[in-house]
Amino acid sequence: MIFGKIFTSQDEFSLSAFRTLHRSVLVLFAVVIIAIVTLVHFSISKMVAEQARAQQSSMSPAIALIVEQLLKPLHISEALGKSRELIDIMNADEIDEAQVFGVLGRMQEEFGMTFFVANENNRMQYNSDGTSLELIEGEVSWYFKYKEIDDDEVADIGKWEDPHFYIDLKMYNDNGRFLGFFGIGKSLASFIEIFEKYKASYGYDFLFVDPEGKIMLSSDPNLMADSSAFHSLADLAWFQALPEDIQSQESLNNQLVTINNKDHLVAEVELEQFDWTVYLISPLDQRQTEISNGFIFSVVTLLITVFALFIMIYNLLYYYRKGVKQTIVVNAVNQMLDKRQTIAAYNRLSGSVDSMSIILVDIDHFAKINDTYGRSAGDEVLLKVSRYLKEQLIDDQLMGRWSSDVFIILLPKIGPTEATKMANNFRHGIATLPVSKHYPDLTLTASFGVSYSGTTRPILEVTAHAEDALYQARRDGRNKVCVQLID
Repeated sequence: MIFGKIFTSQDEFSLSAFRTLHRSVLVLFAVVIIAIVTLVHFSISKMVAEQARAQQSSMSPAIALIVEQLLKPLHISEALGKSRELIDIMNADEIDEAQVFGVLGRMQEEFGMTFFVANENNRMQYNSDGTSLELIEGEVSWYFKYKEIDDDEVADIGKWEDPHFYIDLKMYNDNGRFLGFFGIGKSLASFIEIFEKYKASYGYDFLFVDPEGKIMLSSDPNLMADSSAFHSLADLAWFQALPEDIQSQESLNNQLVTINNKDHLVAEVELEQFDWTVYLISPLDQRQTEISNGFIFSVVTLLITVFALFIMIYNLLYYYRKGVKQTIVVNAVNQMLDKRQTIAAYNRLSGSVDSMSIILVDIDHFAKINDTYGRSAGDEVLLKVSRYLKEQLIDDQLMGRWSSDVFIILLPKIGPTEATKMANNFRHGIATLPVSKHYPDLTLTASFGVSYSGTTRPILEVTAHAEDALYQARRDGRNKVCVQLID
């Protein structure tokens, strides 16, 4: 059974590799950002004076701020929103409130942010602080408004007694049925504090504007949403001073504006994840205008590159996660003998032993398990059964795959009585294997066909009788052991 131990270690290594990647992806992302910003800074530093370099290097925290305060919560919410545990809770006919609050509480403790779910079945919202809210149409407008739109991700400002920035994600079950929303929130007060520190250090301003021109977030606390009122980009004096054609297009990239009698350069970045436009407003003087224009162009390009890297890393993580499990299943299959190798092994054993029993094992309703619970459940069942059977074999006993869904076990020098007893032990062991908590109603059993040869015979002659016995076990209702000996 050394082979089985190697297999388990490989599985654990794959899962450990995924966990390590998941924990380090944000660190890796930050390293990429710092590396790119450092490269840009090094190139520009050759062309500008010390004062210009100081202004340019201050954009590095701007990028880190956007990633940390907006993209990181988005990444977290997207990853957690696909949690099987959360989907199963939301998909239940009757939601378990204690379980919901427990899951949301753990998330809040781990990530330091507010979480909530809004359930479609019972029209209730559950918050990570232990509170709940009935979703009544006409009183809770956001739920019914966002439910009807096509987008699956929405960013909004709400909770007016203490305004919060929210990311709302639609949730669906495996059949595509809408289950409700999973959300993550951050207090606007936390943004104000962060923006004030940034502006005090670097002098740059932020404006995050939605498609309607409403200012969702700003480094100016006077422009943040208060109660249910939003400030508009069109209300700002410097915006009103722009030509009407520019105002109508709301395209401000590389526009020079005057704020408090000082020139500022506006850089525009589309934050597609939230359907927002980010305006970075940089103070300038006339001597640095040309240099700053070039620098802002570099920053915009850098931001776009960073956003593209984020999407690439996120998708890589998603497909790697799927690949880990598939790798485990492929390893399980590859490490067993296929039909050709099994025949070769039988022929070698027949030359050194006089008798041999053969057991064919078929997982009951395996195709139905795949259809009902999904390929992932079928993979898990395949792994559990193959591992269990391998662990029961000793010495020169061998196991392989006889067909796509049938295992074969070769038992040299084992008579039919003992082989039948072993098959019944296997049958009982498989029926008592624990199944995943994600599939509590999944029943796992197997059917067995046993045959025996006391003389050297071709393997296909022996397996033909074992196959007949296996078919008989299926006809008799499955989860049975049937024996057919050679006359």
